[in-house]
Amino acid sequence: MQEFDVLAKSLQPHYSHFNVANRLLFTGHSHQAWPDEAFEGIQEYMRIVADQVDKKWDFGFEKTEIMRDYLRNYYDDPTGKYCREQNTHVLLVSWLSSLDLKNKPKIITTTGEFHSMYRQLRRLEEEGLEIVYLPHEDDNKLLEAVRQNLDERTAAVMLSRVYFETAEINTKLSEVAQVAKKADVPVMIDDYHGTNVVPLSFKEKQLDHVYLLIGGYKYMQWGEANCFLRYPEDCNLRPVITGWFSAFEQLDHPRDDQPVSFDDGDQKFATATYDPISQFRGAAVTEFFQKQGLTPEVLRKQYSSQLSYLRDLFDEKNFEGSGIEHANTRPLDETGGFLALRSEKARNLRAMLLEKNIFTDARDDILRIGPAPYTTSGQCEEVIDTLFRCL
Repeated sequence: MQEFDVLAKSLQPHYSHFNVANRLLFTGHSHQAWPDEAFEGIQEYMRIVADQVDKKWDFGFEKTEIMRDYLRNYYDDPTGKYCREQNTHVLLVSWLSSLDLKNKPKIITTTGEFHSMYRQLRRLEEEGLEIVYLPHEDDNKLLEAVRQNLDERTAAVMLSRVYFETAEINTKLSEVAQVAKKADVPVMIDDYHGTNVVPLSFKEKQLDHVYLLIGGYKYMQWGEANCFLRYPEDCNLRPVITGWFSAFEQLDHPRDDQPVSFDDGDQKFATATYDPISQFRGAAVTEFFQKQGLTPEVLRKQYSSQLSYLRDLFDEKNFEGSGIEHANTRPLDETGGFLALRSEKARNLRAMLLEKNIFTDARDDILRIGPAPYTTSGQCEEVIDTLFRCL
């Protein structure tokens, strides 16, 4: 029995709907199980809608604020604004529309970005923007490359804190942000694989000026449609793509020929009507995490312990000529929440594991094995044993 089993086994009874104690769910980096409280949140939403009808929105906004407060506390960021939306791509596009891309058509990014950002930038590149893709493997070289590529034509720097394929942490993120700040260039950080895995203090790292994309689908256990864009309190950007939920307080104002304005709250980059059921689900999960004492420090220790154990198990089982190796050899303090293994048969291995009811996933030649706080050492042993039986 490993130390992390104590927390895992105490959590498992709270995930009865997903039956995590009896299933091998190792897509924790992609879709974690929801605690039973999530289902209670959905039921609460149904009761509210039936009772309040169109007055349900105030209740939904209250639920969103619970998640905002959680994020402000997680990031040690009391003054940050957190705009809620259906997915990070909507927020990304809204933010991109606020940049002066006519006069500054250059965007600096890396070769390790997730599809939402990469695909959108590639399409914009086809329409004439200059997108600079910097190698992401070496953090020091990346920092220097960002510094060298910044110029008066640069509209933004866009990069990840934890890379989605390998779980490698960008250890020079704060330095990159400071370099961009000196050049008066906004920085967008994709933190989908950082939230709830790798603690980050905005105060300590002096990141008040950055923009941050956050998603609830993975490590937050909030499920779909709970994504946020963190932006500075003094943000003066005016998105071109804008919906009426970014000026909700102005609905009753008479129309005039003045410039389009935005509310002072957290919804500057918002679009329009959505289904608030996801907020009831996410808020219920947030309160569950707090009741269980799942602080940033506790979560970090749990993931690091599980990942260390998975690495050891893999190394013990691996053999010459297996055709599989670590895709991430960085130390644990430079690694996020999942095991990344490189093999030309990664997709086949994923399919074989799924036939045995073991949930993992593969991206190109990388097999990703992601535990969750409720994952035990016995389950880790079973997935690695089965992996090598497949090999």
